[in-house]
Amino acid sequence: MKTLKLLSLSILVALAGCDGDDGRDGTNGADGANGLNSLVVQTPLAVGNANCLNGGVQIDSGLDDNGNNTLESGEVDATEFVCSPTITNVTGGAAEVTSTNTWFSQAKRRVEIAQSRAEAIEIAKGQAKNVILFVGDGLGISTITAARIMAGQQAGLDGEEYELSFDKFPYSGFAKTYNVDAQTPDSAGTMTAMMSGVKTDVGVIGVAEGVSRGDCSSVSSQELVTALEMAEIAGKSTGVISTARITHATPAATYAKSADRNWEDVSDMPAEAVAAGCQDIAAQLVNFETNLEARFAGLDVDGIEVMFGGGRRHFLPKDAAFNTADAVSSVEGDRTDGRDLTAEWQAKYTAGQYVIDQAGFDAINPATTERVLGLFNESHMRYEANRNEDALGEPSLTQMTAKAIDMLANNDDGFFLMVESGRIDHGHHAGSAYNALTDTIEFAKAVDAAVKATNPEDTLIIVTADHSHVFTIAGYPKRGNPILGKVVSVGSEEPSLAADGLPYTTVGYTNGRGFKNLGNETNADVAYGMDIVNDRQDLTTVSTESSGFHQEALIPLSSETHAGEDVGVYAMGPGAHLVTGTNEQSLIFHVMNHAADFVNQADSALE
Repeated sequence: MKTLKLLSLSILVALAGCDGDDGRDGTNGADGANGLNSLVVQTPLAVGNANCLNGGVQIDSGLDDNGNNTLESGEVDATEFVCSPTITNVTGGAAEVTSTNTWFSQAKRRVEIAQSRAEAIEIAKGQAKNVILFVGDGLGISTITAARIMAGQQAGLDGEEYELSFDKFPYSGFAKTYNVDAQTPDSAGTMTAMMSGVKTDVGVIGVAEGVSRGDCSSVSSQELVTALEMAEIAGKSTGVISTARITHATPAATYAKSADRNWEDVSDMPAEAVAAGCQDIAAQLVNFETNLEARFAGLDVDGIEVMFGGGRRHFLPKDAAFNTADAVSSVEGDRTDGRDLTAEWQAKYTAGQYVIDQAGFDAINPATTERVLGLFNESHMRYEANRNEDALGEPSLTQMTAKAIDMLANNDDGFFLMVESGRIDHGHHAGSAYNALTDTIEFAKAVDAAVKATNPEDTLIIVTADHSHVFTIAGYPKRGNPILGKVVSVGSEEPSLAADGLPYTTVGYTNGRGFKNLGNETNADVAYGMDIVNDRQDLTTVSTESSGFHQEALIPLSSETHAGEDVGVYAMGPGAHLVTGTNEQSLIFHVMNHAADFVNQADSALE
């Protein structure tokens, strides 16, 4: 307390002396030590951050205690968050980069179109006057993808963004392809399922699973009724087209009943089956009208109007005198019963036209021709890639499809048409991606021709496959890399090398005949006359994009095999909205029946 009183007294004395002169400045003191720098760090936060669910910025501040000009975690004195607002639309602002992106806008438009379709769906049962079923034999998902890229690259694009005709269809789903007795199917069982709505065993045509393959006596009571037969009974026109033999499994399943798919003519059948009264498949095609009428009392139909395909050998006697001008074999016909089924057909249908070549096909007037049987090759028709090598010329699948529709459309009650691209399957079996893909591209063109020739309000078009193949698209090639080329990775101009130091191709096969380097050859079947090669090859100087290159295969087999995964189903027209999800392959018949009301119309015709 005494000290405080003395201090107060000195202050009073100082204040009392204010009227005197100012004293001199004292000397400057020494500089103090530098203080610490203050640092601020801003860190962007991604959408989903716990503190900013819509993203934002984290702001950390503090003193640079160790003077390294970096705000370390232990130096952070304060943290604040500036969060982005919730995005409620995709226009402008933070979402502009997204909403103006081409991929985003294209997909958004697809959703809008799908919504408008859903709103427009009405009860479509029976609204389809016409039904067209396209079957790409062996057209698995990987084949569609590769063909899409190839077609796009042929058009000068990168390829991946391209769309095949049926890629644009509004509805799609998947079909499970297994046969009743087989995990990996064949065409006979799968096509029977699509045509009749009943899945069955491998290797049998138009009959239920109660049949024993190869046993003629087991066919009785197992015969199924197909969509083509119901359309015929209902008074519609009918047609079957295939680039394979018209007696091959897929087309045969539209009209025949057989305990074995290989009974294409009488020479293929065991004697006891012939003696028991079973008919070969070629005979069943020519006798279709008679056989169908025999199954239903009082039925009167007029038979199939359009039949285009290969397989003349199964219709002609085994006699060189019956050879046609473009026969490849010294004796073209296979039949050992002496029957000329082409002559029998012409005698039965005197107003019909039998044609064997391009000139005959071109001469068909669809407006006036009542019916036609076109058998354009001794065996399968040629691949699209070597079609121009046929001695007398063969029509393309697109040409056959367009002409068939023009003919069948003459019936005011409508039509059913099945179109198969059979040689996609054969290209794969031979190990030639080039042939399989070029035939797939032609198949897509045929679908496009059908779309343009029909009215989507009265025509259901379904595009699908009977099964897939062990065909893969693999490696990590960059965008736009040739689909038949060697893998070249993103950012590189040189082929990537496998662990064995060798380049490898994007597409390949799990099994089959393996590598072939046949240059410009366009007939994949040439490979069957060569050795199987399944060891790794040095492709450094090989043009893998050439038509004659056959891809490497892992497992050596005499023929590349089918695969067991699901296949795609694409649809447009009345009832197409029923194609969705993953279903048994037999669903396809029921979609067609719902759209065209086949069963009820056939029942009415039989009353």
